[in-house]
Amino acid sequence: MKAQGRPRGRQKRLTALLPSGGGSAGTAARTPFVVLIVVLLGSGLITLLLLNSALNQGSFELSKLEKTTDELTDEQQALQQEVDAYSAPGALERRARRLGMVPGGSPAFLLPDGTVRGRTGPATSQGAPLSTSAEPSAPGVSGHRSPSAPPLPPVRDLAGAPAPDGAAPAAQAAPSPTTSGR
Repeated sequence: MKAQGRPRGRQKRLTALLPSGGGSAGTAARTPFVVLIVVLLGSGLITLLLLNSALNQGSFELSKLEKTTDELTDEQQALQQEVDAYSAPGALERRARRLGMVPGGSPAFLLPDGTVRGRTGPATSQGAPLSTSAEPSAPGVSGHRSPSAPPLPPVRDLAGAPAPDGAAPAAQAAPSPTTSGR
């Protein structure tokens, strides 16, 4: 009889752990919840996969645009260097001489009161070197006379004086017979 009691005690313990009989109704109630969780996890993983793909595509596009930007920047710098080479004073002088141009020599300036300052002469191929400025030098730090300063007296002949912009004196160029200082 003892042999029959053991299985019953074991069966009671197993019955207490696993309910029998009415368990099919509990399993049926859990099925929609489990399906819902599986669907939510699956849709979340698919969403993450699509998001990751979109980010990778944006990254590839960004790197392609950066490469294009680098190429265009290099091209812009090369073009700027070419423009700078054509704009250099030496290059401008060579091109001007090829076209038959010569430096103008010492300039003459017309003052506000109608007088002429300086003496002009004909331009020759051995004329004065090219100047860096076409404006006359005036007293003052800024290069302009103050309105309260007295007007400069007219100068009739500056044959031996240097030009206002530092160019060679007018005596190097022969004076024109039709040009005279006022």
